[in-house]
Amino acid sequence: MPTVKYRVPNISCHHCVMTIERELGDLDGVLEVHAEVPGKTVEVTFEAPATEERIRALLAEINYPAAERLN
Repeated sequence: MPTVKYRVPNISCHHCVMTIERELGDLDGVLEVHAEVPGKTVEVTFEAPATEERIRALLAEINYPAAERLN
């Protein structure tokens, strides 16, 4: 199962972290989500039916668009 890590510049507080982890965690196929404020990163481990495209789309939809993939 793949793990992707993104830089997400809009992360500014722990409320942002909770929102991202809750929303992505509800996506079918997402197994683990870890967001952090200091590095402004989100790491997601997933399997089908989740896809990297759907994860990025959901981040954008909740106003935390991924600026770049880090791995």
